[in-house]
Amino acid sequence: MPNGTSTTGYGNSKPKDTSMNKSNTAKWKEEEARITYEKLNSARVYTPDTSLHTFQRNPFTQPWYQDLGNLGSPASNLLFTPEDRFTPTLGYHIFDAYRFNIDSLNFYNTNRPYSVFSYQLGSKLEQYASILHTQNIRPNWNFSFQYRKLYSPGFYKTERNNQDNACFTTNYKSLDKHYVLYAAMVYNKEQHDENGGIINDSELSLASYSDKGTIDQAYQNSGYSTTRSSVSNVLRDFSLVVQHSYTWGKTDTTYNADSTQYSYHLKPRFSITHKLEISTEKHTYNDVAPDSLQYVSLFNHSFISSGRGYYASGEDSVFTQQKWVWIDNRLLLNGFIGKEDRQLKFSAGIGNRYDEFISQPVAIPYDSMGTMVYRSGLDRTNMVSNYVVGEIKKEALQPGQWQYGAYTQLFITGEDAGNLLLNAAIGKDLKNGMGNFVAGFQEKINSAPYSYTNYENQYAMFWYTFNKENVTQIYATVESQRLRVSLGVKDYVIGNYIYINEGEMPAQYNVPFTITQVWGRKVFKAGNFYLDNELVYQDVPVNAPVNAPAFMGRHQLRHERDLFNRKLKIVVGIEVRYNTAYYPAGYDALLNKFYYQKSVYIGNAPQEAVFLNFRIKRFRAFVMGDNLQELFTRNAILNVGTPVVNYYGIGNTEYPVYAAPDALIRFGFNWVLVN
Repeated sequence: MPNGTSTTGYGNSKPKDTSMNKSNTAKWKEEEARITYEKLNSARVYTPDTSLHTFQRNPFTQPWYQDLGNLGSPASNLLFTPEDRFTPTLGYHIFDAYRFNIDSLNFYNTNRPYSVFSYQLGSKLEQYASILHTQNIRPNWNFSFQYRKLYSPGFYKTERNNQDNACFTTNYKSLDKHYVLYAAMVYNKEQHDENGGIINDSELSLASYSDKGTIDQAYQNSGYSTTRSSVSNVLRDFSLVVQHSYTWGKTDTTYNADSTQYSYHLKPRFSITHKLEISTEKHTYNDVAPDSLQYVSLFNHSFISSGRGYYASGEDSVFTQQKWVWIDNRLLLNGFIGKEDRQLKFSAGIGNRYDEFISQPVAIPYDSMGTMVYRSGLDRTNMVSNYVVGEIKKEALQPGQWQYGAYTQLFITGEDAGNLLLNAAIGKDLKNGMGNFVAGFQEKINSAPYSYTNYENQYAMFWYTFNKENVTQIYATVESQRLRVSLGVKDYVIGNYIYINEGEMPAQYNVPFTITQVWGRKVFKAGNFYLDNELVYQDVPVNAPVNAPAFMGRHQLRHERDLFNRKLKIVVGIEVRYNTAYYPAGYDALLNKFYYQKSVYIGNAPQEAVFLNFRIKRFRAFVMGDNLQELFTRNAILNVGTPVVNYYGIGNTEYPVYAAPDALIRFGFNWVLVN
């Protein structure tokens, strides 16, 4: 149950009652369905989103992510956001938009078994399905399971994406409220076939190539397969977290009228928390029919198959695999001050962490005669770190309350000693739906990820050393539901920025720079019509190695109406998303990362869509026409050279050498089942 509410059990009144041995579910069937969830280390209670006006949007690329033009492909945030690099990390974040994150899972509480099935079908066999089930085993013990499947061959040759994501959560609170357990598991697998982008952008405008699937791609290999690429990137990860705590405090027991049921209320004063995290992550790059010219900047090697014209079993390949295993243990002592619904919590503790990085295969560039050779093997790097943590937190659990808090974590031993994370924020939820405001500060000092400092395959080895990166951010947001408006500002100050440079190699920019971001949203209403407007401005220094547009916008004009005595609700509208012309990041398939570039300048026609969403009780569905600008414009890739802006009527390009898909139709639904 959410913190601050009572848990109902069956009492130990003098007359023995066999209901003590039951699961306590009999009385639930007489109640209205209640489905809520919490986040780890938070007492705030949330309910599932049932909104309709944004139901048609791609859930993975909101609000400002941009993929390579195919659902499930590598994606970057056009609203610049530094990578999460505080703890030791492998450093592959290109699929983060699609993955379950164990730190942000939902821990449910329901009085009925609750299931959600979602399905989406798009042009070119694009498919996405998801199933969620959660139920309470007992009123104080819940479990949930969610699985997602994404499959999208794409409009162009050999750009298939195939993803599986699953998570399991459980939370238990003893009837007397003293013991609390949260546990979760996450599994993610992202498979991306690389086509290397378009070779000749002139084919985009030729009638003979009206079918995008016939346009020549850099990594196509008809001798290997006509549907699968010989080059692929695969990222897998598995994580487990167990957090449990025991709380001491004053307990009150309240009985019902006939003393057959009772409720506990705990006023906590002190607790001990233990948290264990175990995780493994593996990234694999495999080119089974390599072209020596593609790798000339890294190494010189004549492959048995010189080029991608044919493929036979047993030929040379380029293979690299990096694996990361880590175990994190922490122990916290917690104190509480104040009333149950407005408590101030303060914590202090220590943690121990073990990290191991493994590269396979290991390359030996030269033998004793100076001839390049190679071997398969493992290169292991392990480290043990210790850190201290401290936190003070007061959450706004009721309207009108203040919220504030601060959190710090400092590594004191190990190779990452000196890495620091400091968060501080203050805010308030206003009464009567007037909204809320939050202001905060974050300081992060981190080391370079392993994949930025070590690269190895059978033929080449590269090592890099970087100074610690420093990222400072200050932010503030204001939101008013009544006025239908929200505003925000964020300022980054970044020193020793670690990135992938124009040569597609890891690099560090030692000059500190500042990025300022301002955004706002305003919804206008006239009868049943709504005009929803979102705008973003980013001020990026000219010389900073960051690719981000200065302005972005999204506008939606919709009509909402209830029909058939409110049994059916429909939302129909149009939506436009755009950004100003800019130098977009390039994509490097070998590193599976985006890189900074200043050679290709792109300005696209706005992305356009029309949609019809409707809801009947617990069933929601949508039909939409997406990428409609492709009906009036043609794609174009701007080659390296003098920057030229794509103007309306010429083309739409996601990234250099990666063009947008055709206009397409998408259909999807979401069905909630409550037993």
